[in-house]
Amino acid sequence: MNNLPEVKIGVVAVSRDCFPESLSVNRRKALMEAYRAKYGQESVYECPVCIVESEIHMVQALEDIRRNGCNALCVYLGNFGPEISETLLAKHFDGPAMFIAAAEETQNDLVGGRGDAYCGMLNASYNLKLRNVKAYIPENPVGTAAECADMIHEFIPIARAIVGLASLKIISFGPRPLNFLACNAPIKQLYNLGVEIEENSELDLFESFKKHEGDERIPAKVKEMEEELGVGNKKPEVLPKLAQYELTLLDWIEAHRGYRKYVAIAGKCWPAFQTQFGFVPCYVNSRLTGMGIPVSCEVDIYGCLSEFIGTCVSADVVTLLDINNTVPDDMYQESVKDKFAYTHNDTFMGFHCGNTNTKKLTSCSMKYQMIMARTLPEEVTQGTLEGDIIPGDITFYRLQSTADNQLRAYIAQGEILPVATRSFGGIGVFAIPEMGRFYRHVLIEKNYPHHGAVAFGHYGKALFEVFKYIGVPVADLNYNQPKGVLYPTENPFA
Repeated sequence: MNNLPEVKIGVVAVSRDCFPESLSVNRRKALMEAYRAKYGQESVYECPVCIVESEIHMVQALEDIRRNGCNALCVYLGNFGPEISETLLAKHFDGPAMFIAAAEETQNDLVGGRGDAYCGMLNASYNLKLRNVKAYIPENPVGTAAECADMIHEFIPIARAIVGLASLKIISFGPRPLNFLACNAPIKQLYNLGVEIEENSELDLFESFKKHEGDERIPAKVKEMEEELGVGNKKPEVLPKLAQYELTLLDWIEAHRGYRKYVAIAGKCWPAFQTQFGFVPCYVNSRLTGMGIPVSCEVDIYGCLSEFIGTCVSADVVTLLDINNTVPDDMYQESVKDKFAYTHNDTFMGFHCGNTNTKKLTSCSMKYQMIMARTLPEEVTQGTLEGDIIPGDITFYRLQSTADNQLRAYIAQGEILPVATRSFGGIGVFAIPEMGRFYRHVLIEKNYPHHGAVAFGHYGKALFEVFKYIGVPVADLNYNQPKGVLYPTENPFA
């Protein structure tokens, strides 16, 4: 995936001048040894120029980590720490920052070897707030060298998402289809997040597509698609058009990324797309997403943004699905009940026409789009990718701007069950604990649209921290609450 940032964390140790500097020196050395032993050294840089005790040291450390290509910062309190200089370090660093601190090592050295970083972390957090400086502080930010090494490693996907957002451009082709207000949201919050957006007409895209007729790269692209689809290539006659379209999008990205490093696309796929282009774009969308360039359907701009964040956090392919339909009772009784620890209300089917990448399907067929073919000639609805989505852990999530321009988000961890769907499209049987209550008191109550992003694995912990860091109020950061913990709108007598 060449559409994601590479994170390099500069580790800077700090020291209060009334504490022995050697505490921070030795503890930083132990921290880096622990990190490299477990995770290697590609993602971290140890700032050697100084232990930060003053503002002058802070400037020296900043210059050093910038010079060495660091785009994320770890401030490490080897002892109590200088609350002004250490927070200025985060204030003037252009990128995500985290704060961690050293635990005491042994009961046999609690006089000259006591560092009091447990206390210093409190002062650091207070000073960060005074200066309106954002920083990631782990759940348990004071630890041994090995524990702090784990904290730094856990910061990498969080930092990757924040660095990515700062250099992201979303390219949209719209407007959104009629009767699709659910995915319509103000773009002001994109600018607040540092994301650029380029909104285009689908007519602009159609013009560019026409200019790619006869492109000499089409045969090679068709061969790629044939190799990927294998026996699932049920509509080979449409592959040249799909190849032409993929080249159109890839060329558009390179011509329009401007000064931005990373790109995602919110694409149009109906109602006039099929009749004018002569196909549906689902399979191409799935392929770009597999390249690390998320593509959302139906000009879902915040769905596209959510996909990009999940791609950064997971460093893997994601997808965008409708929270679509219930699991039939006979399917639940036969394939779920007594086999998995889920109630019927915990289950649902996640579906979309065919945008899920081949890597995330148990098997696949590239064929026509059944829903669209109900009202259109079948030949113009070819290009959708169908198959059951692979079973395993998932995180269902979404970042959204409300109609009144407020950021909110939800995260729910669960799994896709190894149950045959017996349906069409890219689809899976999902199970999320307490999904029924979450559906009613978060998705409905908070007016979320039907589209949700899916990351393949449990990434709730990192996503929660990313959303907090970028400014989602904790009160608007929703999750599937466990049984017995009521939502504010939940009737306690029901």
